[in-house]
Amino acid sequence: MKAQTKAVPTSLATLLKTSRWQKRVLLLCAPTSTDAALLRQRQLLSAARPQLDARDLLVHEVLLDNLSAADKNYVTETLRTSGASFTVLLIGKDGGVKRRETEPVMPVSLFKTIDVMPMRQQEMKKQ
Repeated sequence: MKAQTKAVPTSLATLLKTSRWQKRVLLLCAPTSTDAALLRQRQLLSAARPQLDARDLLVHEVLLDNLSAADKNYVTETLRTSGASFTVLLIGKDGGVKRRETEPVMPVSLFKTIDVMPMRQQEMKKQ
């Protein structure tokens, strides 16, 4: 399903719903696009694009200063982030939060988390 790659604005809840069972989602939540932790996380992930793709991982930035009221509520209430600081959330294909960090995450650490997931284990056996 390629719906999430279109340039059509969509709510965060819709993005996660359409990604369910299709993609893992890495949400990079930051107060602004110039947040130092966000910039560092972007840098860390940029070199790991092939590994991200191999794990069906969609990276999505959530800039808290640009969110609609509904998305702000979703981020703070449903995803339980502070809304005021950097947070990385790894959402599994089942829609559940698998990892939550408040500092940039090294890609190798992220891949270790993903690679022990039962669904990822099945994917690796098929390949």
